[in-house]
Amino acid sequence: MANVKSAKKRVKVIRTKTLRNKMIKSGVKTAIKKVYTAIEANDAAAAKAALQNAVSAIDKAKSKGVLHKNNASRKVSRLTKKVNKIA
Repeated sequence: MANVKSAKKRVKVIRTKTLRNKMIKSGVKTAIKKVYTAIEANDAAAAKAALQNAVSAIDKAKSKGVLHKNNASRKVSRLTKKVNKIA
C-alpha cells in the first residue's frame, strides 16, 4: 500500500476513473446487445432505433477516451452492416 500522501491520492483517483470507465464500457456493451437482439428477431425498425443508441454510446465512449477511435469505428461499421442486411 502507498505511504506517501500523493500516492494515496493517485490510488483513490484511479479507483474512481476505473469505475467510470467500467460504467461506460458496460453501457456500450448493453447497447450493442440490444442491436443484436433486434437483428435476431428480424425487426428492422427496432434494429435501426437500437443502432442509433449504440452509435451514440460508442461515440461518447470514444470522446471520453474509453474506446480507441479505430475500435469505435470498427464496432459502428460492423453493426451498421448487419442492420443494413436485414433492412
